Amino acid sequence: MQVKEQEAINSTKLGDLVVQGMLEKKASDVVVMDLREVKNAIADYFIICSGNSDTQIDAIADSVEGYVHKAIKQNPWKREGKQNKEWVIIDYVDVVAHVFNKDKRIFYGLEELWGDAKTTKIEDLN
Repeated sequence: MQVKEQEAINSTKLGDLVVQGMLEKKASDVVVMDLREVKNAIADYFIICSGNSDTQIDAIADSVEGYVHKAIKQNPWKREGKQNKEWVIIDYVDVVAHVFNKDKRIFYGLEELWGDAKTTKIEDLN
């Protein structure tokens, strides 16, 4: 049925696709922050992960974009940080993916900044 193809995907399903894209490239410390109940939140979900090298950070970011596009033909609204490979943000409006190197992730502390969010740690599948 054509209608089903045109329906917008909800933010929870989009978040699941982002997580799968991260795990595909062996991202570490994947955390899903549910911001839907947080007052003045700018998105429904922040999904955060770490990479061990510039190459892996780049691969994770590419994997997220590729995985989402392949599944639902959606491109990010905005992306930042691919040049410096310390903190790549892939913004799908309702879902924002953050791919960090470990030092920058500790420095910025998004998990603490959005401490009111319900946080789920995704277990590595390795």
